[in-house]
Amino acid sequence: MFRWISIALVSSSLVYPVLAKAQSPANPAITITDADIVGNTSFTSDNTYLLSGLVFVEDGETLTIEAGTVIKGKSTTIEGEDTALIVAQGGRIIADGTARNPIIFTAEADDVDDPDDILLSSPTASRGLWGGVILLGRASINTATGENNIEGIDATTEPRGIYGGGSNPDDDDDSGVLRYVSIRHGGAVIGADNEINGLTMAGVGRGTTIEHVEVFYNQDDGFEWFGGTVNTRYLISAFAGDDAFDYDEGFRGEHQFWFSIQDPSLGDHAGEHDGGTDPEDGRPYARPTIMNATYIGRGASSTGGKDNNALIFRDNAGGMYFNSIFTEFQGHALSIEDLDPTRGAQDSKARLDAGDLAFRYNILGRFGAGSSPADLGGDFHTTELLANEGNANRITDPLLQGISWNRNLGLDPRPGNTSPAWDASRLMEEPRNSGFFTDVDYAGAFGTENWADHWSALAALGYFSTAPAPMPPEPAEPGVDAPDGFSLAQNSPNPFGMATNIDYTVSSTSHILIEVYNLLGQRVATVVNDIRLPGHYTERWEARHLSSGVYFYRFEATADGRTAHVFNRKMTLLK
Repeated sequence: MFRWISIALVSSSLVYPVLAKAQSPANPAITITDADIVGNTSFTSDNTYLLSGLVFVEDGETLTIEAGTVIKGKSTTIEGEDTALIVAQGGRIIADGTARNPIIFTAEADDVDDPDDILLSSPTASRGLWGGVILLGRASINTATGENNIEGIDATTEPRGIYGGGSNPDDDDDSGVLRYVSIRHGGAVIGADNEINGLTMAGVGRGTTIEHVEVFYNQDDGFEWFGGTVNTRYLISAFAGDDAFDYDEGFRGEHQFWFSIQDPSLGDHAGEHDGGTDPEDGRPYARPTIMNATYIGRGASSTGGKDNNALIFRDNAGGMYFNSIFTEFQGHALSIEDLDPTRGAQDSKARLDAGDLAFRYNILGRFGAGSSPADLGGDFHTTELLANEGNANRITDPLLQGISWNRNLGLDPRPGNTSPAWDASRLMEEPRNSGFFTDVDYAGAFGTENWADHWSALAALGYFSTAPAPMPPEPAEPGVDAPDGFSLAQNSPNPFGMATNIDYTVSSTSHILIEVYNLLGQRVATVVNDIRLPGHYTERWEARHLSSGVYFYRFEATADGRTAHVFNRKMTLLK
C-alpha cells in the first residue's frame, strides 16, 4: 500500500501531502483507517481519500476537509467490516464546501468524472456500495436514560458509538460543519436489519451547521435524526431506497428548504416521523418545525414497491409542516397514528390535539389516491385536518416547472409561472421569531432560483432542466395585499393583551368573513360575517376568553357566490 503521512510535531496536526488526483497503480488514493485520524487532521482537494472500515473522529479531534475534496468508501474491508465515517461525541468535522467546489463522499467504484460508470437503473449496483456519514452528539434524546448507541454498533465493545447527553444534555452541542456536501451510493448493512443512512444525526446539537447537503442513491433513508436539536436547511434526498427524511427519539430543531424525489420503483415515505422508542411517551416530544419543503413521490401512477405515501406520524411523534408542496405520490398524503384508547393516549393523534403536530398552508396535488381530503387522508382525523379551511391547505396541482425521474434535463422543482405556490396570501409567516427562517414569498423549497444546481449529483448527472427561471406574478406594494384594493392589515397593537384592532379595505361590495383560528386550526372567534360596501374598516376584537398564544386571522371577500380574496395573518395574545 502506498501512503505518505507527514506529521507536523509543532502543531500535532496530520496533513496529507499533495498527490495527483488521478488514480493509478502507481498513484492510488490515500487509504484512511480508524488509526489515521489523530488530533487535527486535514483532507485536501488535491488528493482522493479512501475510507476503510469504521473511521472515527474521536472526542477532542477535528477532521477538516477542504472544498472540492473527494472521499470514497470501501464496500467492505478484508476483515469483512463495512465502511463509514463516524464523528463521535466531542469530535468535530469541518466539511465546508462551496457551490462550485462541493465535497463529495461516494463509493470506491465511483469515478466522479464519469457520469456513466455506475448503473443507476440497478438497485444493487447503485446503492449500498459503502456506508455513510454519522454524527453523534450530546444533545437531548427521549430514551429512558437520555443515551443510546447508534444502530449496528455494539456499545459494550465500541463505546464511541454512544450518543445523547444523558441526564445532562447539551442542546447547543457542536459537531462541526457540513456545507455543500454530496453523499452518494451509500447504505451498506452495518448490522442485522440495519443499513446505514446517507447522513445520520444522533443527538446532534444546534451548534452544528448542516446546510446544502445532498444524499443521492442511498440504500436506506436519505437523512435520519435520532433526537437532537440541530437546525438544517437546503437538504436533498434523491432516490433513497427507503424514506427520504426520517426522525425518531424526540427530534426537534428548525428546518427550511428540504427537497426529496423518490425512485420510480423504490422508496417508502418522503417523511417517516416517529416519536419515542423506549419509552414511546418519552420527553422531549419530537416537534421539529419544517418550512418550505418540496416532496416528489415516485409517481402518482407508479406500481409495485413499498407504500408510497407522503408523510406518516406515529409513536407519539409531533412536528410542523408549513408552506410546503407534496406531489406525485401513489398513496395518501398524510397519516397520523391513532391507537385504541384502551392502550393509552400516547400516540401522534394526541400530539395533534395538544398542538405539537400541525399541517398548514401546504399544497397537495397529483396523488394516485385521489384529490379530496378523504382520498388524501389516511384516517378520519387526518381527513378532517385536510378539510378544515382554517388550516389553509390546498388540494391542487402545484404546477412545478418539470418533474422527471430520469437523466433527461427534465427535472425542475421550481414553481411554474402560474403555480399556486406564488400566492403570498396563502403563506404562513414564521411561527416564532427565532431568527432562523428566511422569509420568502412562495411555498415549497424553491423560488425562481434552483439552489441545488452546480454542486449536487442531480446537477452533475443531468437531471436538472436548463429552462429559464420562472416569472412569478408581481408582488403587491407594501401595505396593499391585492392590486385591486382589497387588503388586510396587521392587527394593532400586536402583541396585545385584551383587545386589538383589525383594519381592512373593501374595493367593491362583498360579503366579508373574518375568523380567528388557533394553532390546531380550530376556529375560536368570528370577527365579521356581513356585507360591506367599498371603504376602509376597523374592527375591534376582544380576546378576554382566550389564553395567551399565537393565533391566525383569516379574511375572505365573496361576491356573486365566488370567494375572490383570501388573506391570512398571524397575531400574538399575551395576558
